[in-house]
Amino acid sequence: MAEDLEEKNKEESKESERKGERKKINPLALISYIGVLCLIPLFVEKKDEFVKFHTQQGLALFIAEIISGFIMFLIPVIGWALGYILNVIWVILAIVGIVNVLNGKKKELPLIGKFAKNFKI
Repeated sequence: MAEDLEEKNKEESKESERKGERKKINPLALISYIGVLCLIPLFVEKKDEFVKFHTQQGLALFIAEIISGFIMFLIPVIGWALGYILNVIWVILAIVGIVNVLNGKKKELPLIGKFAKNFKI
């Protein structure tokens, strides 16, 4: 009985050690959500599917940021307000993408993630 209890404790400690292990974070997937830096993994990493997925998502976000920048400059006053609101949304989406990378998930970004599928990388 005492042996069973010791064995159970050893298994629990091994399991907690496994849960405590940190996943290896790919920095290329991480920087794909930081503006123009999304182009770096586009040219550097060709094989890793995780990096490719997040590069597509980051590229969609970057294109959306460029479009909102044009809106800010082309439409006076209303465009400025709309552009600033969109910029806040883009920052939130970038944070969501970075959190997905840190958690090791391949999850589409809300609003613009579905457009990323059109990019062939």
